[in-house]
Order: sequence, then C-alpha cells, then structure tokens
Amino acid sequence: MHDDRSLVEARLKRVLDERVRPAVYPESVPLEVAVWHAPGEPVPVAEGIAAEPEPIEVGARWGAPWGTSWFRVTGTVPEEWAGQTVEALLDLGFDENMPGFQCEGLVYRPDGTPVKGLNPRNQWVRIGAPVAGGEQVRLHIEAASNPVILDYHPFLPTQLGDKETAGSEPQYTLTRMDLAVFDETVWQLVLDLEVLGELMAELPVESARRWEILRAVEKALDSIDLQDVGGTAARARSRLTRVLAAPAVPSAHRISAVGHAHIDSAWLWPLRETVRKVARTTSNMTALIEDEPDFVFAMSQAQQWAWVKEHRPEVWARVKKAVADGRFVPAGGMWVESDTNMPGSEAMARQFVHGKRFFLDEFGIENDEAWLPDTFGFAAGLPQIIRAAGAKWLLTQKISWSQTNKFPHHTFQWEGIDGTRIFTHFPPVDTYNCSMKGSEIAHAARNFKDKGVARHSLAPTGWGDGGGGTTREMVAKAARLRDLEGSATVVWETPAAFFRKAEAEYPDPPVWVGELYLELHRATLTSQAKTKQGNRRSEHLLREAELWAATAAVRTGFPYPYAELDRIWKTVLLHQFHDILPGSSIAWVHREARATYERLAGELNAIIESAQRALAGEGGTALVFNSAPHAREGVPAGGARIPVPEGRTARTERPGGGFVLDNGLLRIEIDARGLVVSAYDIEADRETVAPGTAAGLLQLHPDFPNMWDAWDVDEFYRHTVTDLTDVDEITPGDDGTSVRIVRSFGASRVTQVLSLAPGERRLLLDTEVDWHETEKFLKLAFPLDVHAERYASETQFGHFHRPTHTNTSWEAAKFEACNHRFVHVEEPGWGVCVVNDSTYGHDVTRTVRTDGDRGTTTTVRVSLLRAPRFPDPETDQGAHRFRHALVPGAGIGDAVREGWRINLPERRVTGGAEVAPLVAVDQDAVVVTAVKLADDGSGDVVVRLHEAHGGRVRATLTPNFEVADVAATDLLERPLPEAPAYDGARVALRLRPFELVTLRLRRAS
Repeated sequence: MHDDRSLVEARLKRVLDERVRPAVYPESVPLEVAVWHAPGEPVPVAEGIAAEPEPIEVGARWGAPWGTSWFRVTGTVPEEWAGQTVEALLDLGFDENMPGFQCEGLVYRPDGTPVKGLNPRNQWVRIGAPVAGGEQVRLHIEAASNPVILDYHPFLPTQLGDKETAGSEPQYTLTRMDLAVFDETVWQLVLDLEVLGELMAELPVESARRWEILRAVEKALDSIDLQDVGGTAARARSRLTRVLAAPAVPSAHRISAVGHAHIDSAWLWPLRETVRKVARTTSNMTALIEDEPDFVFAMSQAQQWAWVKEHRPEVWARVKKAVADGRFVPAGGMWVESDTNMPGSEAMARQFVHGKRFFLDEFGIENDEAWLPDTFGFAAGLPQIIRAAGAKWLLTQKISWSQTNKFPHHTFQWEGIDGTRIFTHFPPVDTYNCSMKGSEIAHAARNFKDKGVARHSLAPTGWGDGGGGTTREMVAKAARLRDLEGSATVVWETPAAFFRKAEAEYPDPPVWVGELYLELHRATLTSQAKTKQGNRRSEHLLREAELWAATAAVRTGFPYPYAELDRIWKTVLLHQFHDILPGSSIAWVHREARATYERLAGELNAIIESAQRALAGEGGTALVFNSAPHAREGVPAGGARIPVPEGRTARTERPGGGFVLDNGLLRIEIDARGLVVSAYDIEADRETVAPGTAAGLLQLHPDFPNMWDAWDVDEFYRHTVTDLTDVDEITPGDDGTSVRIVRSFGASRVTQVLSLAPGERRLLLDTEVDWHETEKFLKLAFPLDVHAERYASETQFGHFHRPTHTNTSWEAAKFEACNHRFVHVEEPGWGVCVVNDSTYGHDVTRTVRTDGDRGTTTTVRVSLLRAPRFPDPETDQGAHRFRHALVPGAGIGDAVREGWRINLPERRVTGGAEVAPLVAVDQDAVVVTAVKLADDGSGDVVVRLHEAHGGRVRATLTPNFEVADVAATDLLERPLPEAPAYDGARVALRLRPFELVTLRLRRAS
C-alpha cells in the first residue's frame, strides 16, 4: 500500500493555514484606538481608565521597555451582524513565541471590571453570542510592554533586563484592533482537523487506524469549498464524525489533564510584573471555567494568590467563586515554588507552613501534594518536611531535563534521609506547558516507564513560565481526546484526584533513595552570590529574632513581633523562588533582592537587639549571647554569659617565607605564596593537607557553558585551570592570630585573612574579592590527606552522603553539588570538614598520589563566584566577602557544630544579668532549629529539633519556664496523636536518625 500520508499532511497544513483558520473570522471592521502611556510604574486601574488618551493607528510603534500603556478601543457592532457571534481581536504586536515572554494585556470594562488577559495565544474578547447589532463597544487594555529577553540561540547579553538600563525605544507595533464575526463551525473544524492530523502523524505506518484517519481527512478536505469555507465547514465536519467517535481501546494510557499556568514569581521580569501576570492569567482561567463545564484549573504558590487578593480584588472575587465550585484548585501548599536545594531547614519548613496556612485560612482547603514542576532538583531531606507538613505526594517534571541519565521511573516512592517515603510522580509528557498536541499525548503514552503495572499519568496543561494558562483550543482538543481510538484518553481532573487513582492502581511502586539530582543547571548553586548570601543571612537572623524575642517575651513580657516576623518570613520565602535564589533572573530582580535583604537585615537586627537588651537588663557587665544550638566557650546554647578568658595563639615567621600559627591544638603553616601547606592536628598527630599540595588555593576556570549561561556549568570547564599563586603582599594581621594575603588576577583583586583563634580547632579563611572577570569560575580548594570513598553534605534537617568516585555515569554527573553549612570527609576515627557562611556549590574529587606516597588525596573545592552574561550581563561584578573554615580532626558532630557557629557569630551586649536558655537539650546530636512563640498568638512556646548526626539518640529537653503540658505537632503546630513523654519538668526524647520533631509547650497560667 502506497504511503501517501506526507501528501495528505502537506495538503492539510496548507488548507488549514491559508483557508480554514483565516475563515474563523470571515468579516471584520476596525475599532478606534487611543492610548495613554503611564509615565512611570504601573498605576491603579481606575487611574488608567480615567486617563485621557491620544489617538493611535494600527501599525504605530508603542511601548518603551517595562512601560505600561492604557489603550482605549471603541466601536459599533454592524447592524448586519445581528444573530452572529462577535469578538474583538486585539493584537498588541505579538509574535509567535509562547505567551509570557513579550507584551501582554489585561482587558477591562469601563467600570473597571476585568474581562480577560491578552497574549499571543489569546487575542480575542467575546462581545456577544449572538449580537443584536448596533451594540456600542468600549474596552480598556492595560498593556505591559515587557521586552523580549529570551532568545534561545544564542543567549545574547542585553541591557533590557533592568528598567534602569533598558532605554526608551518602543518595542512593539500595534497590529490589529478589530471587531470580527466568529464562525464557530469553522473553528470546530479546525480543531477536528488538528486533532486527527496530529494523531495520524503519531500512528505507525502499518496501523489500520492511521489509514482510516487519513482517508477521512482526505474526504473532509475534498468537501471544503476553498472559496466558501464557512458554507461548507459543516459538510466537512460530517466526514470526520465516524473517526472522531471511535472509542479508545481499554488498555489505552490514561491522562489526567490539569489546567495549569506555571508562573515564575520572577525570572525575565520583575516581581511587580508577576503581580500583573497572575491577574491576567487568573482572569482568563476564571472566564474559561465559566465557559467550559469540564475544565479544572490548578494554581500553586500561595504568594501569587495573595497578590491577587491584595492587588486585584475584582479578580479575587471570581477566583473565590471558582474555588468554591471546585473548579479552581489551590495546589502545592507552599508559599512559592521554591528552590529546594539551598533553602535551610527552617525555611523549607516555613514554605509549607505559610503556603498551607494561606489556603486553609482562605478556603478551608488543605493540600496533600507538593507541586514543584520546574524546581532544579530536590534535596534528600525534603520527603520528611513534606510529611511533617501533613502532605503525602510530590509532582515534578524537571528531572526529565537531566542530560546524562534517564530517570528510571515516572511513578515511585521517594525515600528521604530519615526513611520517610513520599508517593511521587513525574509526568511522562515531559513538559509543564502541555498544549494537548497529538505529539505530546503520544509521547506521554510511549514514554511512561511503568507500563504493565500502572496506566495513569498527569499532564499540566496550559502556557506557563510567563503565564497565560489553558486556552479554549486546548479544552476543545481534550474533549476530542477523551475517548479516541489510537490515543491515550484525556480527562480533566484535580491533582488530588489523579494522585488517588495513581496510588490505588500502584500500591507497591519502586523506591528511589536519596536526592533527586538534576543533571543540569548546576551553576545555579553559585550564580548571583549576593542573593545567596542575603538568603543565608536572613535565615539565620530570623532564627535569632525568634529565639531572643520568644525568650524575652516569656521572661520579661517583651512584645513578640508576630506581624513583623510573619511579613519578613514571607519576603524571605518569596526570594527563595526557583529563579531568584538560584540566580537565574534578570538584573532588576537581583538588584531589588539585594536592597530587600539589606532592609530585612536592618529590621531583624533591631528586633534582636531590642530583645537582647530586654533580657540583659541594666548594668555594665559584658555578656556574650549565643544563638547557636550548641554551647561555645562556656556560653550555653540559646543563653548569655560573661565571656570566658581565652588562651593564646603564637604567630612566628616560617623559614623560607610565610608564617606559622599555633594555638596548641592546631599548627598552621602558611608559605610565602600565602597558601596553607600544613594544617597539623597536634592531638591526633595527623597532617590535614595532602603532601605536595596547598589548601586555601584559589583556582580560576573558564566558564562558557553550551547554553543557559547563568544556569549551567558544563564538565569541560575543568579542562583548563589557573592556580592563583602569585602574591602581591603577605603581612601579619594586627590581632596577633592572623595573616593577610593580597593577590591580583585579571581585572580582579582578592584579600584573604587566615586566622587561628585561641582555643579553636578551626582555621578561618575570610576572603574578600573585588570581582571584575567575565565568563570565569572561581573556586577555593582544600586538598586533604584523607582516603574517603564518600563525603557528607549538609541538607535540610540532616546530611547525606555522595561518593567521591565516578564508578557510574550517575556519580560522574554530580560534578557540582549543593551543601548547606558543611562538607565532611573522614577515615574511620579522623575527619575534616569545610564549613561556610554563605556558599552552596562545591565539588569533591579523589586522586591517588603517584609520588611514592601511595595515599589518596580527597579535594574539597568551594564555588565562590561566576561571571555569566545572560540574563544579567553584570552578574556578580563588584565586591564580595566569604567566610570559610577548615576544621581538622572533625567528626560529623564537629561539622554540624562548626557549621552553625560560623553562621551565627556571638553577639556582645552590656547588661546586668546572665540569661539562661528558654529550653535546653542535653545531647549535641539533637539540634534545635527554632524556638519561637506559636503562630496563633496563644503564647505557647514552639520548639523544633532534629537528630543531626545520623544515629539513634535519647535526649532530654528541659524547659526553663513553667509548662502546663507538651504536645508533639506537625509543622503547622497542630497536635499529633502521639504525646511526648513529659514528667512535669523534662521531655524525654527518643529520636531516629535525622528525625524531625516539633514540640508545643503550653505555658502555665
């Protein structure tokens, strides 16, 4: 049989493009258009509508980058159109790209009521169905002239990413402003032909179904009079009725379509523009819900819901009604779709606390799923956090982007570091922007890896990233695919409905243990260093503020700043969004983030200082406040004491140049190049630095990835390296315990201060870099004389191990990975850790020495700075400061303690009384991550803690205030069935490895 599919496909494409699609709107008349350009930032809706516009013609240029223009369109429906459906066609100058990456608009009626959003795939506004003729039309369009930033090949540096550098050149040409007759029969014919043509293209050549569709399409095309498409469309549709009615086979793959618009809370647009993107999308989706009875739409990110409530109350009213009807579904239960690698333990917990509480407070709805389709990999501590928040499912799509290894499952149990398992689904459609194309549906069915034991998958359906959502065309296609032979079946369902079905049909899925590592976008652990430092600093300042404010509230009646802390937490959580914290947003976003973090630091420091002054009282005694969860130099965790006299550090000149620092615990040799050639553990009689190497070595690599500049670092960057060993000066520090080194390289300059404090088993490295490189990668290396096949990396509420070898492609792909406060390597009985105060990216490698010493060198390298040029051409230019410490002889407990310590330096306050901790724990393995007052304002004290060493432990928590009773709770501070063992004075704890526990201590009246 001759395969003439290509001929039919070519004919179908031309007829659709040149005759049928244009016939959807057979008649049109122009609208009159006028425009007012807002002079600065967006104005309130009432002001935009009331402004006096100037006439503008179709074909005119408009829209400075990041500007807002208010178009007024007016006209009259022709009398002769009576009885027909009429729509306004409003093309602001769209190109063929996806919605959300160019100009957009939101249409209003004259009274300020929002109608719907405008984007390249949604240019119509319904005027009447049918019209009577003679209706007066008056619409207002709030149009955002957001510039096109993303150009996939190549990524070109652009100044358009910040309004301060973008200029004022108009970006767009007004293309069409018409009233038009909408021929629904022709529109339905378009969808019939698209669905069948796309299905036919996916069926094998020998398939009888393919030939059946091909012949039906041929007959339909033969039935169309190309000079009278509207008059012959119904006849053409009748030729397709039989093939469209043929039901799917019983074994067909089953797809739960979820209306969706993944809206990045900031990316190639600033936060203020996302507020408007959400309003446009939710306006469209509520309108689509009203028109389509089967359609269901899900939206995650409580922050975006809160924006609608605050900024668009008219849209919010429509959203609330759709939620009440079960059609507009809160999803995910997080404040934003955050990065999950870098946020700290408490921050990751609070993402769920604030997200779930918003949906509970507003709608009485609790999410059972975490919804993170676009997040760049998932830390191994996340399953326990999801479960502790009262959820049980996870959805993501992003792992399908991995470049080296194909993930072996689509539905599975994901096991975290403490043994918690979460039922997880990766949609095999491999996109969170499904548009119901036949190729997408066929790919989902073919790609699904759990065939034979499961047959359900989920398809997030709608334009996303920059918003837009589901279109009426997608809904129409889904209706045809509901039960169609040759295709997977499609039904609109909520995420919860899908997960219930998937769990029921697959009760014993395979298990994946450990992190879900994305083999892509590894550079997001380093790009935009100041954003990452602002996040880390804010997390620890929040810990301090809650700890000392709670302690002062219980002890002195200090007014606990509930509202301020709630607001600050939400701001920090917002900036953990997966394009802000990872450093992949435009310059405007990161400029604002830096200013925001500085403002928050000022507010939090003021809270901390006020609370500490209240606790210290009047007097002239110097007190040291210790916010860390472990005692330090005689100061208890969470308390304040008079400082204990320290020992001394000897600094001497080193033969051959350089200096030696010795405090009786460690002896550090710094050579004439300013490099650490020896870090000797005196008690263990053990050298830390591998023979023939130097620690504290700065290394510079070229960094020009194949794509995704701010996102990616490709493995070949390692092929070329420059060791920064030239020194401008090396001088003793003024404090007697340090050495100062200055280096220059390229257009940059670095100053390092290496210090060994009395009584401490750590060498502190304070590195200041004035960075002016382009497309370079700066690393800080510690080659260690340790034979280790794995290393420990801190993550949320614990740590986990990665191999140092590359036996398999899975291990080799992890050439850049994430840690929080520490990386730890060890041989039995002796180890070393490297701790940091603000960096995340790192690599660990092992080499066998060949110089006669057959030992192994394990090299830990910290990633400091990059210099990509897209999307921010000035990424990381300027001054930076990093603090790291090398801790010889460290066990895992030492790594945990030192990691907290470098992030929570002591504070000195003058007062009259020492401060006992509000609560005390008698086991270093049990780390208290939060002490705060309960969110409900009851005055109860909430304590969150976890086992941090990776073993089972018994511990006692002692409250130092009157407690009526103690309850174990979930993250939202709701009681759990199991009651902790409390004897009226102490809480007895028995914890599994890395177990997370939240306790609520009710204060005695």
